[in-house]
Amino acid sequence: MQKIIAFAIAACLVPLAAQGQSWLGKASYYSSSGNKTASGASFHSAGLTAAHRTLPFGTPVKVTNLENGRSAVLVVNDRGPFVRGRIIDVSSHAAQVLAFRNQGVARVRVDTFRD
Repeated sequence: MQKIIAFAIAACLVPLAAQGQSWLGKASYYSSSGNKTASGASFHSAGLTAAHRTLPFGTPVKVTNLENGRSAVLVVNDRGPFVRGRIIDVSSHAAQVLAFRNQGVARVRVDTFRD
C-alpha cells in the first residue's frame, strides 16, 4: 500500500518538478519475482521499479520510450544493468506500460528530478 501511495505522489509531482540529470540509451526489462533486490526489498515484476548502476535507492526516475513517447515514473531499487550499452533495467510491468515488452529492448530517455 505504501508503494502505491508513494507512486501516486511521485506521479502527481512529476510535472511540477524541475528536471535534474538525463541520459539517453537502451533499456531492457527483467522479471525475477520473489528475489531480493540490491536494496534488500523483494522484487515484484508487477511493480514500477528499475535497476540503475549509480542512482541512490529510492530515486524516482521518469523513463520515456523514444519510439512511442510513452513514459512512466519508476523507483530505483536495484543495481544494473550489467549489459554494455544499456542504461536502465525496468520491471516487466514497467516495460509493458512503456510498450516495449515484446521487443525486449527500447531506446529511452531517463530523467531524474531536482530536490
